[in-house]
Amino acid sequence: MNPYQAPLADMKFLLERVFDAPQTWGELAALAETVDMDTAVAILDEADKISRDLIHPINRPGDEQGVSFEDAKVITPDGYREVYDQYAEGGWVGLCGDPEFGGMGMPKMLGVLVDEMAYSACNAFTLYGSLTAGAALCINAHGSDALKEKYLPNLYSGQWAGAMDMTEPQAGSDLRNIRTKAIPQEDGSYLISGSKIFITGGDHDLTENVIHLVLAKLPDTNGISLFLVPKIKVDDNGELGDSNGVTVGSIEHKMGLKGSATCVMNFDDAEGYLIGKANRGLVCMFTMMNYERLAIGIQGLGTSQAAYQMASDYAKERLQGQAAGGSANASDPILVHGDVRRMLMTIRCYTEAGRALSVFTGQQLDLAKYAEGEVQQKAARYVGLLTPVAKAFLSDRGLDAAVMAQQVFGGHGYIRETGIEQLVRDTRIAQIYEGTNGIQAIDFLGRKTTGDDLRTLTEFVAECQSQLADMANVSDEHKALIRQRFEALLASGEYINANKLNQPALINACAVDFLDAFGHLVYGYFWLLMADKASDHEDASFSTAKRQLADFYLAKLLPKVDYHLAQVNAGDASVMAMADELF
Repeated sequence: MNPYQAPLADMKFLLERVFDAPQTWGELAALAETVDMDTAVAILDEADKISRDLIHPINRPGDEQGVSFEDAKVITPDGYREVYDQYAEGGWVGLCGDPEFGGMGMPKMLGVLVDEMAYSACNAFTLYGSLTAGAALCINAHGSDALKEKYLPNLYSGQWAGAMDMTEPQAGSDLRNIRTKAIPQEDGSYLISGSKIFITGGDHDLTENVIHLVLAKLPDTNGISLFLVPKIKVDDNGELGDSNGVTVGSIEHKMGLKGSATCVMNFDDAEGYLIGKANRGLVCMFTMMNYERLAIGIQGLGTSQAAYQMASDYAKERLQGQAAGGSANASDPILVHGDVRRMLMTIRCYTEAGRALSVFTGQQLDLAKYAEGEVQQKAARYVGLLTPVAKAFLSDRGLDAAVMAQQVFGGHGYIRETGIEQLVRDTRIAQIYEGTNGIQAIDFLGRKTTGDDLRTLTEFVAECQSQLADMANVSDEHKALIRQRFEALLASGEYINANKLNQPALINACAVDFLDAFGHLVYGYFWLLMADKASDHEDASFSTAKRQLADFYLAKLLPKVDYHLAQVNAGDASVMAMADELF
């Protein structure tokens, strides 16, 4: 299996030319003196080396060996601890963390690219650092000053890890049904008791402590609160003390991500500390949840890139059949065959447009965090709009990419030795956890689109339409394809919005198709934007590839918008007509 190579040219192109990161950073006081393009390039170059030479080599062995559970201890695969130590020592866990507590303070639109590289190199390993970064973000946003000072430095440094403990066997995605209890103590702490399931990184041997963010209920209330619960107690000086009643009941035996520990966690009178306000735990937890939703979308994106590289390399080397119209060769590389090219170009189109979506979403996160006034408010609305799309559409296309790449390998893709089947198994979960993609779609259509009567969506579309008008290096015909479909999308949104109250099942029945229509459409917009910005690229082959891929996307993939909008416009009648007993 060939080593992973980060698509650095494409990443730098997106930052510098497509989204003008230097201007964005220069206009934000918190970033102006922290990062410039030279700094960003240096970070990307170093992340490429670490992903290729440090993380990728443990991907396949870690999948073969998996996590083990012995004597109530979770043991990660061989090499994980050594790689994690080097990864943490390099400051990668705290790359976008608050500098006041030891983070590097880098912008998110750079961080998403570093995350993509790590996920391409090894999905299972990268989850550990991702959960830690998300926990630190939540504590920094909602925790007391005392909790920040006590816990953030060791989280950003990677000395401690973080975990998100939400659901329980009887609750699933309906967190109102959790039973974990929090009993107030005289010293202001709480005793936490209960069990949680499906906890990624709930325990492991990579760090000396794991800091759990646990949802629990206070006595005599149905409200949900959020608590910080360390596996090992931490004294006022930041030193580790006694065990804290946090134990592992078991680890899950999963389809993929074998090197990532997914645990059943038990809390028996564990000492915890309230984060944010009582009964407002979900508000706080969603700071971490939304971070992880974007991260899991990027997991799908990283898988797409890795799958493309593997399948493309194989297609250039594998000799089978002859080119259409005949060939002087006994056999040609399978790359000459139209169906193989169709699959490879589809993967690449989804991957490169997906990368544009992730960087644009990162840019909006930076503006929402560091800008002021109307710019900040608009960016915050865009973040809300795009987060469920990034999670769902990127991870759906990630699985599509892995399966298509496996198909390119043919029979060799179904056996373990080639490594492509691992990508299929590893990325399948991305559509399920951190809220299934159906839940993401309902959030997108029900809350983020019709929740404000299409205000944010209309504003976003108007901005895209304005950008289309300014594109000087793409054809009017291609612009019209995007423009007309944006108008159709808004019309379908208006239909849903007008009927959402008298047809209560409408949003739920149409949400996935509406999100998929939006995703395919915004990808088409990004392809025109990239083709326009690449027209004068110093590398002529880079420019040609962008133009030809844009042509392919608009001809072959953009029509999926029409299909999905037709499904939306068909309403919910056929979906809801069948009686329950007929299922």
